[in-house]
Formats: sequence, C-alpha cells, structure tokens
Amino acid sequence: MRVLEHVVKTAACCAILGLAGCFTPQIFPTLQERAISLQRGDLEAAGVGFITPSTATGQEEEKQAVALIFAEALKRERPRTRVVALAETLGAINKAGLAEAYKRMYDDYRDTGLFKRDILQQVGAITGVRYLAQLKLQRFDQGEKERFGALGFRIVETKYARVRLFFQIWDTRDGTIAWEGMQEMFYAQDMVAEEPITLHTMIERTARDLIARLP
Repeated sequence: MRVLEHVVKTAACCAILGLAGCFTPQIFPTLQERAISLQRGDLEAAGVGFITPSTATGQEEEKQAVALIFAEALKRERPRTRVVALAETLGAINKAGLAEAYKRMYDDYRDTGLFKRDILQQVGAITGVRYLAQLKLQRFDQGEKERFGALGFRIVETKYARVRLFFQIWDTRDGTIAWEGMQEMFYAQDMVAEEPITLHTMIERTARDLIARLP
C-alpha cells in the first residue's frame, strides 16, 4: 500500500507540475564579508584551525556538527591550506592542559565578543597554525507548506529552511580579527519525499559561499 501511495504521489506531481518543477530548489543568499588584515596566500602559508562554534539558536548540540561540515568544506575547496578540524584542536588543548583556560576564554567571549590574545597564541602554538576560525550559528529553522494534494494525499510540499552563519578568522599572533563574513540564506524546494531540508545541506552550501570569498 505504501509503495502504491508513493507511485500515485510521484506520478501526479510529475504529470501536473513537471519533474523539473518538483525538484528544482530556490535559493536566496545574502552574503557580506570584510577583509581586515588577511591577504591572498596567508591561509595557505600559515594554516587555520577551528575552535568551538557558538550559537544563538538554542541548538547547542549542533556546534560540533557545524564545525565538522565547515572544516570538510574548507579542506575540499582550499586543498593547499592546512586545516585543523575542531576535534584535533580540542584534543591538542586537552593534551596541553589548557582546558580550563580555554573555557574561561569562551566565558569572556560571551560577554565581550573578544578572545584573549594569550590563549589564542597558546592554541595556535599547540595546533601549529597562525589563524583560528570561529563560527556562530545565529539562526536555523525549517518547515513545510502543502502545495498540491489529490485523492486525499498530500502530493507536493514546499520544504524550506533558513540559516544565518557568522564566520571569523582570528590572527593568533596579535589577537586581532583578520577576516569576517556572514551569510543568511533561504532555501526552498518542492518535494514529494518526506525528508526535510537538513542543517547539513544548509551549512554545506553556506560554507562553500563564504569560503569562495576568502582571499
């Protein structure tokens, strides 16, 4: 019965709207970036490591996933750059006995928006990179709207998601922000399947767009 239901849904959708119309995503990105001191070739020459992201969405459990997706995208898009993923950074911090100092740095960051220079320098030294990347997930939500139904079935739904991600690169030598960028994106797609538009899809696309703007 479920197979028959799926066939009916798919056939009706494609007959009425056309296959391309059912599955073509609509993407509306808004991107801003500001280069401060980061120059072309700096990341390739000195490397970049990821530190713990922050979030204003209440989805604290997503922080490590966001950093992992972004780090993998950076490795893929900038293969000549040494990228230290979040797990490697955290492991080095713990091994060096800097866990408490690192935690205090983040507690201060929540109040001031600043990372202390001496801790940044230590993290840079133990990871072997000059630059540290910090992400802030400022918004993520997802939903759906029914577009077309027949014979009592919901055949086509518009799945949508919104994300806003802030990306900063800090220079560990002097404790300054070397580059920053922000992307807000709305993604919508008519779909027959029940799957939502995932956080992975949104972060992957946002990461590619922001990385493309790096020097």
